[in-house]
Amino acid sequence: MQSDRGPTPPSPTPEAPIPIATELTTCCIVGGGPAGAILALLLARQGVRVVLLEMHLDFDREFRGDTLHASVMEMLDQLGLAERLLQLQHSKVANLNVPTANGPVSINLFGSLKSKFPYITVMPQAQFLTFITNEAKQYPTFKLVLGAHVDALLEEEGVVRGVRYRTREGHHELRAPLTVAADGRFSVVRKLAHVELIKTSSPIDVLWFRISRRENDPAEALGARVGNNLFLIMIDRFDYWQVGCVIVKGGYAKLREAGITHFRQSLGAVAPDFAERFEEIHDWKQISVLSVESSRLKRWYRPGLLLIGDAAHVMSPVGGVGINYAIQDAVVTSNFLATKLKSGTPIREQDLAAVQRQRELPIRIIQAFQSLAQRGVAAQVGRTQGRRQFAVPGFVVPILKTPGLLALPARFLAYGFRAPRLQES
Repeated sequence: MQSDRGPTPPSPTPEAPIPIATELTTCCIVGGGPAGAILALLLARQGVRVVLLEMHLDFDREFRGDTLHASVMEMLDQLGLAERLLQLQHSKVANLNVPTANGPVSINLFGSLKSKFPYITVMPQAQFLTFITNEAKQYPTFKLVLGAHVDALLEEEGVVRGVRYRTREGHHELRAPLTVAADGRFSVVRKLAHVELIKTSSPIDVLWFRISRRENDPAEALGARVGNNLFLIMIDRFDYWQVGCVIVKGGYAKLREAGITHFRQSLGAVAPDFAERFEEIHDWKQISVLSVESSRLKRWYRPGLLLIGDAAHVMSPVGGVGINYAIQDAVVTSNFLATKLKSGTPIREQDLAAVQRQRELPIRIIQAFQSLAQRGVAAQVGRTQGRRQFAVPGFVVPILKTPGLLALPARFLAYGFRAPRLQES
């Protein structure tokens, strides 16, 4: 008997599963910033198998911190890397230029610092990270994966066992006894782990942009100008100037309302020697807005997972110490965990808690200092309304030049509170 329903359609087939490549390692590090790159290098040097996952295809991104303080340089010197690093293009900041009514006066900020590196090294972060990861590649236990987008944590019975990520080549699973999140202030791993972030408000924001550099510009690796409700930070990038413009939080909308021409004029009033260069700013799209915040995790770890650097504590740009504290996190992590990872000893929660315990007080102290400094900057910016430039009273300068007066702040800036020493087995 013939059916009048026509041919039977084929049964739907289930969608084929996406093939996933699985890899095993000892430590999976997510985030190729300073904390992640240094930790990967330290572990690889000690024979620990480590895979470093970086979501971008290179390290070249604008407006990242570029200041390396004495604590970091001394650690690199201990590894035999400092001299080679300083062969790369960089500048040094040893003096603080203080604006006075009679022109800027140079103060030797780090003159009392008993260090082989009594200055701040200013180097593009992309160059620094490339140097560190190239050094790590000399060790057979290290692997770098660029363009790796983490989209899930691998968990078994409440323990993180690695991550799932995707690249242009497809989907991957990376399984490891320890996963370290070092993926910055917007940490994907932190969101996936659902850990609690304690935020504090900041009274400032920072606008970042660039202007051209000329041969006769002042030889000033790091400069500052204050006035007209603005606080300018000038960073010499050799080919251009990177300018950070500190404003009172919420002030960006008012600046935009006043127009780009008014903004250029305000900048020129604060830094008249660069007024012509500010005319290069034609559109607000040339300006990146950094909403300054300070925050930290209540708990930096879960079973199988540790968060360090900005993933664990978002730092204000005040003092330019963010890189240094992130790298100190990496040093402490290596000190506590490298030997156990190399020997295959299970990493317990107590081990991860020990890292947080050693690092939490220094982080709290520097964040409290930054909070005070931010309020001071915001107050000073607010007092400069209508004043083209801020000048330090003349009687203050001899005080600042008093030998030893700057020793404590210089040491705090260079090392922080209780800077860790690297211990390698």
